[in-house]
Amino acid sequence: MQRVIIHVDMDYFYAAIEEREDPSLKGKAVVVCMYSNRGEEGGAVSTSNYVARETGIRSAMPCRQAKALNPDAVFLPVRKQFYEEVSDRVMEILRSSADSEESFEKISIDEAFLEITHSSDSDFEHARKISMKIKEEIKAREKITCSIGIGPNKLIAKMASSFQKPDGITIVRPEEVQNFLKPMPVKKLWGIGKVTGEKLAEMGVETIDDLEKHDILELINAFGKNRGTWLKQAASGIDETPVKERTATDQIGRMASLKHDTRDENMIFSLLDELAGDVLSRAKSRKVSFRSVTVTVILSNFKTSTKSRTFNHPVSDMESLHKSAKEMMQQFLEESTSNFRRIGVQVGNLHEMAGQKSLFDF
Repeated sequence: MQRVIIHVDMDYFYAAIEEREDPSLKGKAVVVCMYSNRGEEGGAVSTSNYVARETGIRSAMPCRQAKALNPDAVFLPVRKQFYEEVSDRVMEILRSSADSEESFEKISIDEAFLEITHSSDSDFEHARKISMKIKEEIKAREKITCSIGIGPNKLIAKMASSFQKPDGITIVRPEEVQNFLKPMPVKKLWGIGKVTGEKLAEMGVETIDDLEKHDILELINAFGKNRGTWLKQAASGIDETPVKERTATDQIGRMASLKHDTRDENMIFSLLDELAGDVLSRAKSRKVSFRSVTVTVILSNFKTSTKSRTFNHPVSDMESLHKSAKEMMQQFLEESTSNFRRIGVQVGNLHEMAGQKSLFDF
């Protein structure tokens, strides 16, 4: 099947959250700064909204310089923990939209890759519809926007996501890759930094088309075998790297949407059983047991609620997981009169089972 990858990039994430929290900031230049121990006289710009960028303010710029460029801008300190809480909820939406939990890759607090090859049936128009649903759900739940790139691999999807910012969707089909890349300045190729860009310019390489046509032996001589080969392949739009979660977690979970917003218990518990079975299967493949079970419910009004239960000792059997999950779900049904939109099951406090002794070993 033809791979279909999407890259989701939140629009001016920190500043957008601050605008959401304080509507009076709308239309003003907003700059979020990571201040140093010297207070507001030190530190650098973490991000800024588009109004501020129009005055020349950029990320990583010293805050003092940003204030000189636009003294009337609103300067705010970074609230990292608060932004991470918003990010966690956004990533939950994205993770549940991927083909599987393994087909999701968070690359920063406000960016992620998703593979949707199977859910889109390798159809790029279907991928657009999936992307629209993601954008709509993020906007409905968090009141912020994102830009999405859709491509046949991570490289193209990443570059496409910045093509129509803010709040855009850009599709680059396999047959469009060359025309998409060729006219761009070589420094726009994802993975090329300032030093590499300057060295390529010295070699007469100005555009991605120039790089694609450049002799590979010269690139290898200048950058080494691995880097030189990568430059040649990237300029041709070739990228076989998988979408894969970068770090192991102490949790295993699965979340999915119901066919439609509902309170139908048969539909809800049927999906719950499916999710629990999948979670347990993943736990067994990792050879871990668990001490906690969490059930998450997202209602039709996008309100999110969770319930957790902790066992006295690690367990790894379906009965314990199903029983706990069903009891918590029943409580949700009794406590709310709203329709359910999405549900999830997660196990945590994982313990390695390898090497554990049974009673027979004693």
